[in-house]
Amino acid sequence: MRRRRACDTIRTMKTLLWNRKLCIGAAGVVVIVALGFGQAAVERSAAAQDGVVWGPIFEVDPLWPKPLPNNWVIGAAIGVSVDDRDHVWIVHRAATLNPGEIEAEADPQVAVDCCVAAPPVLEFDPEGNVVRHWGGPGEGYEWPKSNHGITVDYKGNVWIGGNDQEDAHVLKFTRYGDFLLQVGRAGASRGSNDMENFSRVAEVSVDPLENEAYVSDGYGNRRVVVIDADTGEFKRYWGAYGNVPDDADLGRYDPRSPPAQQFRTPVHCAEMSHDRLLYVCDRVNDRIQVFNPDGTFVKEMFIERETLGAGSVWDIAFSADGEQTYLYVADGVNEKVYIVERKTLTLISSFGNGGRQPGQFYGTHNVAVDSHGNLYTTETFEGKRLQKFVYKGMGPIRAPHQGVLWPSGG
Repeated sequence: MRRRRACDTIRTMKTLLWNRKLCIGAAGVVVIVALGFGQAAVERSAAAQDGVVWGPIFEVDPLWPKPLPNNWVIGAAIGVSVDDRDHVWIVHRAATLNPGEIEAEADPQVAVDCCVAAPPVLEFDPEGNVVRHWGGPGEGYEWPKSNHGITVDYKGNVWIGGNDQEDAHVLKFTRYGDFLLQVGRAGASRGSNDMENFSRVAEVSVDPLENEAYVSDGYGNRRVVVIDADTGEFKRYWGAYGNVPDDADLGRYDPRSPPAQQFRTPVHCAEMSHDRLLYVCDRVNDRIQVFNPDGTFVKEMFIERETLGAGSVWDIAFSADGEQTYLYVADGVNEKVYIVERKTLTLISSFGNGGRQPGQFYGTHNVAVDSHGNLYTTETFEGKRLQKFVYKGMGPIRAPHQGVLWPSGG
């Protein structure tokens, strides 16, 4: 009897030990699952400390693009766009190349091979090879004296503006360089309330939903103009805060004064987000203004408000995620790209510094993003180049400034 009770006791103890192991194992699984689900929150919490924030991670690709063919060199690169195949397009100004850069096309010729100016429009494939080139004066249209800005729209057509004193028009071509449309005539501008011509257009963007082109008009005028993307018919326009544009001289920008009720020149970009908000670069006023498509003012954001001269807001691009969570803002004076939370217009970080090495900038002029989230910049003045910044996912990044984004393995 005692032996039987002893055996029952042993069995009970074994059962309790087995159940305890099961409980411990289950608890361990729960902990592991909880850790898995909570990891992102923990990382975000950690990233909010010690001068870092959670955001997109980039590294410069110092080997992109590949060397240009035909002994070509590019001048001031004043436009970049990415098409639906992730091909990268730029437009540049050969006239900005100095004689020492293009000695092979001097008259008389100085150098045997190196170098000559590349055609104005260059198309690169994702590997960085030049796959198409065209541009310049042709039959049936007036090529801008100072081409400025390039956009490949949702139909694959290419739009180009110009910011010379005489450039009062925009041009539209096929991707192959075949002329489609000219809106406005060179030398015909009648100011910021003209319904037929522009004045020194900085850039064009196209809204696929309404097939409307938004024109940043520009270096001469002080407005955003909306035209039919097929016919070029003027539909509407507005100035800062949705006001009727006024070409009166605003004087020098003073960051201590109340915000100007008109845009200063240049109005340098106008880009539509997926949720139907238009973001406008009021460059010299150091601000982004946001509008509904009808020109109703929504809100604004100032960036590096003490910046004088050519201003801080040169161009913008949206991050590639569906929500377009971030704005990337090019600044050619402070030589940076800013990362802004788009919906709240909160500046979270920036990257870049002045210089000529990969990841540095001289005249950061334009910015564009491909479908993978990679970021491309062009540089004007003596910068004269295109750079690629590879998107490496989300994680902790330094704030408020990251410096030069050199590859982590180098």
